[in-house]
Amino acid sequence: MAGTRSSAQDTGSRSSPASDEAVAGTKRKAEAEPSPDRSHKATKKQTTIEETMGVKMDEDSEMKDAATTEKADPNETVQSEEMSDGEHAQPKESDMNAEITKEDSNGHETNGDAKGQAIIEATKDKTNDVKASAANGEGAFEESSQREKEVPSSILEKGVIYFFTRNRVGIEDADSVSDLQRSFFVLRPMPTGAKLGDGALADHKNNRLFALPKKAFPKSHNDRFMAFVEKANTTVRDLKDSFFAANEYETKTKGTRRTEPITPIAEGVYAITRTEDATTHLVYSTTIPTELGEVQEDLGIKPQGSFIISVKNPERSGPAAVQLPQKPDFPKRIIEEFRNLAWSAVKPEYLDYAYCQILLIGEKIDEAVKPTKKDQQHDKETPQEEIEKLEHEDELRVQHLNGDDSVFDDLKISKHEFPTVPSTW
Repeated sequence: MAGTRSSAQDTGSRSSPASDEAVAGTKRKAEAEPSPDRSHKATKKQTTIEETMGVKMDEDSEMKDAATTEKADPNETVQSEEMSDGEHAQPKESDMNAEITKEDSNGHETNGDAKGQAIIEATKDKTNDVKASAANGEGAFEESSQREKEVPSSILEKGVIYFFTRNRVGIEDADSVSDLQRSFFVLRPMPTGAKLGDGALADHKNNRLFALPKKAFPKSHNDRFMAFVEKANTTVRDLKDSFFAANEYETKTKGTRRTEPITPIAEGVYAITRTEDATTHLVYSTTIPTELGEVQEDLGIKPQGSFIISVKNPERSGPAAVQLPQKPDFPKRIIEEFRNLAWSAVKPEYLDYAYCQILLIGEKIDEAVKPTKKDQQHDKETPQEEIEKLEHEDELRVQHLNGDDSVFDDLKISKHEFPTVPSTW
């Protein structure tokens, strides 16, 4: 179990961590809550990528584990253990490479991807909505011109992160990772110049749901796991209605089967950073639960952790075991940014497409939060300092909201319908 952290009211200076086990920020005292009522049954049928792939919702049905990769450089081809030496993925022909010619309202020809452009415009709209809420102090985001000046350019995105699991069919109470069907995490971006205030987060249509076939997160550099965007550009309300809840369905051989609701495992803050070696990282710091326990440790969730994160070029082939039923609907300009490489560093925009595949590699957090020379020259804060600020703000927000139960307020769900955040199996 992770060590105890000091009170969130302590605003004194804190030293940066020396390893991936280091802890930043402050903590509250845990509050005991009665066991939730799990008798509620939802009947709404969820539609997920798993079902699209033909993976049956059964205790013996799981997606095959992502293939172990051979190289850590996101600009090099990642190979499967199943592939023989010297066998490299080759690019495929795709309609996404074809230039689309259209006519505008004046009858002039315009080149580009109509669907991709629509997503760009939608992204602009949702970004403006989030910024407007932040400027108005709504939804726990508060715009800060001073903060915007201080945030290092190496932080590409920041926000709030949630970790979930779902038990295998027929298992109400999981006793170990093997009892889980899948693990997930959700990223809720916020303006990079904003800070967290009080209250639950506003429900904007900018959330992303990621699924991990491996169930646990990478714990070391030897762990290199594939994951994918299951849902993008969605609200938490949509996730609650279509994904979070339990559902029952009929089978020909086993009758009525029940899929258990998701179980919140942890909540915290995150940042996507880019270091001078052109590598991108997903850094996080947990604030819920107050004390991490056996469950979080087994799943590879730490008080503060980091992964190298890369995006797969959908035009390059890969191991059959990790192929998705369809490709992310990247516009041509994004495909061109891969420069025919198998993997690319992350731009937050890439993660706004369902079926986008990512690679997570365990790492020590030190590398992910190194300041760049450019930021140092402009007297910017370090990524570590920004993460610690954001963590402290979230701790205060959670403390003033509902403590460890704040996760239910943020996710618009009832703790009587969903299991509370566990620390032990």
